[in-house]
Amino acid sequence: MIDFSLTDEQELIREAAREFAAKEIAPVATKNDHSGEFDTHIAKRLAEMGYLGAILPDEYGGRGLDYRTYGLIVEEIGKADAAARTVISVSTSLCAVPIFKFGTEEQKQKYLPGICDGSALACFGLTEPDTGSDAANQKTRAVKIDGGWTISGQKMFISLGNYAKVALVFAQTDPELGYKGLACFLVPTDSPGFTAATIKHKLGMHASDTAELSLDAVEVPDDAMLGQIGEGFKVAMTALESGRYSVAAGCVGICAGSLECSIEYAKTREQFGKPIGSFQLVQDMIAQMVLKTETSRLLLWRAGYLKDTGQPNTLETSLAKLHASESAIECANLAIQVHGGSGYVDDYPPARYLRDARVATLYEGTSQIQKLIIGRQVTGLNAMV
Repeated sequence: MIDFSLTDEQELIREAAREFAAKEIAPVATKNDHSGEFDTHIAKRLAEMGYLGAILPDEYGGRGLDYRTYGLIVEEIGKADAAARTVISVSTSLCAVPIFKFGTEEQKQKYLPGICDGSALACFGLTEPDTGSDAANQKTRAVKIDGGWTISGQKMFISLGNYAKVALVFAQTDPELGYKGLACFLVPTDSPGFTAATIKHKLGMHASDTAELSLDAVEVPDDAMLGQIGEGFKVAMTALESGRYSVAAGCVGICAGSLECSIEYAKTREQFGKPIGSFQLVQDMIAQMVLKTETSRLLLWRAGYLKDTGQPNTLETSLAKLHASESAIECANLAIQVHGGSGYVDDYPPARYLRDARVATLYEGTSQIQKLIIGRQVTGLNAMV
């Protein structure tokens, strides 16, 4: 049986995250969105709060938190600004988790403390210009040389790519082996032949750094491989399953933020001599937001409970990610409607919420991929082959 009550410690951690987000992130969210610049100060403060690598053990710089508590933190940060939430998701779920699970002790000691304290951010180099949902079909090539590998290829839409000190780069070692030839490499971004370029003109997430990576015969030693040849796909899927959880948590934050600002606006905005919140159709929109927020949070907490108790959770994590990401778009859209014309400009959060929520149905597996995962889990039939 799942106990949905929070412990005293969880309540304190959630309240601390809420207070931090309200005082330090929310006040600059609109400014950062308008400037389109990655806020390095916010990234530093997230690390100082212990939010980067929060689910890692203490000996590697983490806080040793469980997934449910991690979700509480990510929800509060995501409610304030999805761009700031991305720093946590990428650092923790996409990078730190696979290094912790597949890395040697030397690799863990070398990279995890820097990720956790923010001094050496990491990025996750899986997506390519021609490879998105078909993650096993990597065009990036790794060729064996004496004492190491040389890697060439391109990666696209890589969060933190311009600021990371190390990149998890997925490459094919032998095209004839298919996914069994995939490998993951820990590549220092200052390596000769490694370049990053900013991707501009995004619909949303303006303050989140997004880059295109190019690797031109980048040489790495043998001990740069994370795991073994043939484990690259497993490394990627492990990271993405953790990433789906953090994206879902951030989307719960967007749902909650959309709801909170709509309630406040509906109680103070007057039309026809009374608050618009007294109108039935406005209450209908608010009720829809309540439903989507609560169901998304419950699905997230169930997935977190299964993760924390070591039970299979692929189905539940995909359900949480699918429902929360789609609900975030719907809640933000409803919030704009509640705010009327004011919701269409940046005087209030809903416009930014809507722009930022849209990408959540694309990365860490599109909504369509989540449906295929769910279908495979309940039928035992794989529609992706």
